[in-house]
Amino acid sequence: MPGFSSFALWFRRYAVGSLLVLLLSAAGAAQAEGFLTRLLNRPVPGGVAVVGLGSQAEAPRAWYQDQPLLVLREEGRRWIAIAGIPLDVKPGTQQLEVAWPDGSRQKVSFDVAGRHYREQHITLKNRRQVNPNPEDLRRIRRELDEQLAAYARFSPNQPSNLYFDKPVDGPLSSPFGLRRFFNGEERNPHSGLDFAVPQGTPVKAPADGEVVLVGDYFFNGKTVFLDHGQGLISMFCHLSAIDVAVGDQVSRGEVVGKVGATGRATGPHLHWNVSLNGVRVDPSIFIGEFTP
Repeated sequence: MPGFSSFALWFRRYAVGSLLVLLLSAAGAAQAEGFLTRLLNRPVPGGVAVVGLGSQAEAPRAWYQDQPLLVLREEGRRWIAIAGIPLDVKPGTQQLEVAWPDGSRQKVSFDVAGRHYREQHITLKNRRQVNPNPEDLRRIRRELDEQLAAYARFSPNQPSNLYFDKPVDGPLSSPFGLRRFFNGEERNPHSGLDFAVPQGTPVKAPADGEVVLVGDYFFNGKTVFLDHGQGLISMFCHLSAIDVAVGDQVSRGEVVGKVGATGRATGPHLHWNVSLNGVRVDPSIFIGEFTP
C-alpha cells in the first residue's frame, strides 16, 4: 500500500516538525522571561501575576478588575503587566484588559493557582480593639477612607526597583495571609509581613518613593505610606516614631520611622504591607522569600 506508506512518512515528518516548532516556541518563551518575571510571577490569591504584553516600540496600558496596572519593559525586551491578585480570588482563569498603542483593546488571560493560608489566634486584653464602641467605629471608618485613598494612588513614575530591600533586618514573626482570630472572633486576614525586632529599630524604605500619608490610627498606630510609583505602595505601621512628612521624597535605604507597638499590637514589631493596583499582596514576593 504505497499510498498509506507515503502518508505515514508525511505524518511522521509533520509530527516531528510540529514538535520542533513547539519546543522552539517554549524555549523562546522561557528565554523571554527576565529576572522580574522569575522573581514576581506568583499567581495565587494574595500573590502577583506577571503577564507578557509583547515587544512593540510603545508601551501598552493594562487594567485588572478595572484598576490600572504597573507596566514596564523587562530587560529591554518585552512589556509586562504586573497585577496584584486579591486574597478572595478563586483559582482559575482571570483576565486583564489591554489597550494597545494603535487604540485597539484586547482581553489577555492568566491562570491563578490555589494557596493555603494558616490560622492565627491572638488574645487581646483591650476588648475595644476586638469589638470597638460606636465612637471608635466612626474613627475607624474615617481612618479607613484615608488609607484606602492612599492605596488607590497611581502615580506615573516607574518604581526605582522591584527587588525590594527588607525594611528591617530581623526574623519574620507572622506571614502574609493568615486567617486571624482575635479573642476567638475571626477578623480580616493578615495583610502584610510582621518582623520581630526590638522597639526603636530603624525602618528603611525598600525602594525610592514619596511619603503620601502619615497618621496615628486606631488599629495601625503610627503609620507611614510610601508611594513607589504606578500603584505600588508600601505601608509601615505600629511605629514608635515617624521620621518623615507627607510630600517627602525618600531614597532606598532612608529611614522613615522606628519600630514600636502602637495601635493593635501585642508587642514591638514592624508590620509591612505591599499594595499593587489597590490590592494587598504578599511582600515576601518582593524580597525573594516567597514559599508556596
